[in-house]
Amino acid sequence: MAGLLYLVATPIGNLEDITYRAVRVLKEADLIACEDTRHTRTLLDHYDIRTPTVSYHEHNEVERAGELAERLRAGAAIALVSDAGMPLVSDPGYRLVRAAIESGIPVQPVPGASAVLAALAASGLPTETFRFCGFLPSKPGQRAKTLAALAEEHATLIFYEAPHRILEALEAIEKALGPRPVVVARELTKIHEEFLRGTAAQIRAQLAEREAVKGEMTVLVGRASGPAPDDTPVDEAVGALMRAGTPRMDAIKQVARRRGMSKREVYEKLLRDRS
Repeated sequence: MAGLLYLVATPIGNLEDITYRAVRVLKEADLIACEDTRHTRTLLDHYDIRTPTVSYHEHNEVERAGELAERLRAGAAIALVSDAGMPLVSDPGYRLVRAAIESGIPVQPVPGASAVLAALAASGLPTETFRFCGFLPSKPGQRAKTLAALAEEHATLIFYEAPHRILEALEAIEKALGPRPVVVARELTKIHEEFLRGTAAQIRAQLAEREAVKGEMTVLVGRASGPAPDDTPVDEAVGALMRAGTPRMDAIKQVARRRGMSKREVYEKLLRDRS
């Protein structure tokens, strides 16, 4: 008989932010696969959960996914958790979920706390359309290209960022996206929870005055208000987006929207410029 894979959301800070269902599932499962067993043990001890644990993180994911899939096929009920929030959201787990699905094993999400949604709801920024982009690249060049590709996105942008890179990230956001409204949500649901609001430059100045910047960060950027003037040659504009990883047709669409042109006009101009 095939087993069952649970994807269990855990608290993002406050240990009380967990559902009754999640506690029950963690108690009833045969095994809990944890990003960090020591970190998860704090949660399990708090709720007197004695289920065995095994590590499952980015460094052993390939090998461990196969092992866990075998246990699922043998009938085990396994709960996958990350250090905080919903598994697979900027955390490992994709390989195990794919292996379970390909083996015909049921996958059940057990939803709960999410830093993305918590930060968005309290940000004061538009919530009807948003784009979660995970962590910004750590290298300056790649980070700049990523932000440039998002410049015309008409949605609230959401990123995770490490405290030691937050000043660099805010500087890059200011350069690429301009003086848009920005919110930095720090230490969500914890004792020192804080929301910093302003432009990227203003928030960067506040953080730069502190002796140290600590805590987990969720960064939200207001959506583009409209296409900005752009006199860059069309072939260069399309090429820059493609070098940043944007597919060719999507790059043509972005350039067309930015300049108030049709996709056909941009495509024909590309052909003329290259002939």
